[in-house]
Amino acid sequence: MSSEQPTDEPAYDDRVYRSPMATVTGVVLLALLGWLCGDAVVRGSGNVPWIALAVALCLAPVIVAFTVRPAVFANDDRLRVRNPFRIIELPWAAVDTVRARFSAEVLAEGATYQLWSVPVSLRERKKANRRQAGRIGSGGSQGRTPEEEVRRAAADTTVNELRELQERCASRPGAQGPVKVSWSYEIIAPAVIGALILIVLLATG
Repeated sequence: MSSEQPTDEPAYDDRVYRSPMATVTGVVLLALLGWLCGDAVVRGSGNVPWIALAVALCLAPVIVAFTVRPAVFANDDRLRVRNPFRIIELPWAAVDTVRARFSAEVLAEGATYQLWSVPVSLRERKKANRRQAGRIGSGGSQGRTPEEEVRRAAADTTVNELRELQERCASRPGAQGPVKVSWSYEIIAPAVIGALILIVLLATG
């Protein structure tokens, strides 16, 4: 006869929260940057091809940082926030709360960290509030599905999910520990190098 042994491993894989609109915007901007800089490299003369390459090296990481890169990963042990230039690891026990006001934020150990991949749309929130008020005024939720009944702004839904996860999992052994913040040098370094090369080329051109 065997019994299950307790484990500190997360019960499920990370939930991932991204902004689809930001991702699409990033892909379009990268394609536009590649087309413009590529055309300058092929057709340009003198320092123009080198300037175009420096611009691409400088701007491509910045575009990725603010569009494609941001994401929030959550499991039953911790929240990992990947922002443009930093990664924040937050064990659930260290998290005070997750909230959405004018931006989505997580509060932990006296600090506030923005969730770049969970944009707050005040217009969408107003629409959700009007729908909810209309349901109440019409006398309830007859004929509506559970999904329609709880529908709300996307950012508020995400924040509620994260808050419930924190409340449920903060006592887990694997959810203990301090907040860890690290810089994303793979994004910062090429952008800075590209900017420096561009400055030198413009100064000497």
